[in-house]
Amino acid sequence: MQRFLHARERASGGPNRRAGVAAIALAGAVLVAAGCASSSTAPSTASSRPFSPDASSFSGELPSSVASAKSSLLESASAAASAASAAASTAAASRSAAAASFEASVSAQLAAGRAEAQAVLAGTAGTGNALSDITITGLPKAQTAGINAALVTVVNSTSSTASYAIKVEFLDGDQVVDTTFLGVKDLAPGAKATPTAFSPLDRDKALVPRVAQAQRY
Repeated sequence: MQRFLHARERASGGPNRRAGVAAIALAGAVLVAAGCASSSTAPSTASSRPFSPDASSFSGELPSSVASAKSSLLESASAAASAASAAASTAAASRSAAAASFEASVSAQLAAGRAEAQAVLAGTAGTGNALSDITITGLPKAQTAGINAALVTVVNSTSSTASYAIKVEFLDGDQVVDTTFLGVKDLAPGAKATPTAFSPLDRDKALVPRVAQAQRY
């Protein structure tokens, strides 16, 4: 029996061989564990390194198609602005010319009777004797090129031919801004005349016209 046990130990390598195999297995397990611990705790150099792009790889310019489109839009905007400015200048010049034409036309119509009417009213007491024959209506600025103007209607209510001297004031609130004089000569009985009174002042305001004096003579 003892010989049989010794023979079995020799066949399996004996106790010493089994102890060596166990030691090798234990050492391998320790190395694997150490490797895992090192892998889980060691910082990653790749993830902690800051990223710095290469600035030399950027040109700082838009692609040619985008730059061309931008340039075209800027040119179109500039052209539109220039056209709008030119149109505004033309419109302003046109309004100014129209106003000058209106003023010259009305002044020419009133020039003949203005001096005489002013002289007659200078010697008239109060509002005169002919206010009931006069009505006045403000004209839209669209018709007068922006000038404050009024249509004065004179109807001779008497049975005789008469002349009229009329003083028209233009007011801004309670303040008289301008005064003009109109003269109507030799108006037949029942006949009507419609001279125009205007003020070249304060065109940016809507002045209110009124008849301050009217004398029939």
